Amino acid sequence: MATASTATTVSLKLLIDKKGKRVLYAEAGKDFVDFLFNVLLLPVGTAIRLLAKEGMVGCLANLYKSVENLGDAYLQPTTNKDTLLKPKYSSSLAADVPLLLPNTESSTTLGFYRCSYGRNSDCRLYYANDPTSTCPCCSSVMYSPATLVNPPNKVSTSSAVANEGGYVKGVFTYTIMDDLTVTPMSTISIIAILNKFKAQRVDALEEKVVDVGIKEGVAILKASLQSKTVLTSVFLTQKAWKTGSKWSKCLMLLLLSWLFFILTN
Repeated sequence: MATASTATTVSLKLLIDKKGKRVLYAEAGKDFVDFLFNVLLLPVGTAIRLLAKEGMVGCLANLYKSVENLGDAYLQPTTNKDTLLKPKYSSSLAADVPLLLPNTESSTTLGFYRCSYGRNSDCRLYYANDPTSTCPCCSSVMYSPATLVNPPNKVSTSSAVANEGGYVKGVFTYTIMDDLTVTPMSTISIIAILNKFKAQRVDALEEKVVDVGIKEGVAILKASLQSKTVLTSVFLTQKAWKTGSKWSKCLMLLLLSWLFFILTN
């Protein structure tokens, strides 16, 4: 399996209930769990940008377009559209998470600035992300760059696990339920899941390993906002729809053939 910092695909083992046509659970490693947890860091505006071409359900896409189409004459002089349309999010761990979503970062970087004059100590209380901002204390332009310092790592660097990055430890395997509930995997938990879904018949179960890339990552993000059966929606529903579509065409041809036979006899 590829390392989390460079992976563009990760593997996921699904346990499928063939009779019920559903994914009971998935067996996943650190990389996929890190991806799921990292979704929680996405600002709403970023999620909308990622799903705009996927046909979002609901009104958030309309809200996004409203800001996008609103003229500058209606906005406050201090309002920058990009803060709403292209919100920034940062995490010291994000670089160690699998790249399963398209990159939405703009070419410009977000900077922080402080008062360029600093007439009194109160000037030090204010920072801005726009170098043209005015200091509330002395009215000077706040164009002096400020350095953002990250807090110290609370994990002991002497531990080998501290170098893994991401969010969870890689020495464990995790169970991902269809509704994206994540728990550490154990024999007891698997038995409980099988009993819950009354899946005692082994011949009705199927194991399937799937590769999760950017396409699937976006599909998971979309399904997580619309459904409580995310894994089934992403990995089974589309396939079932294609099969159903094929059968629908066959039935239509049979119906047309039968009508033709009736009309010509």
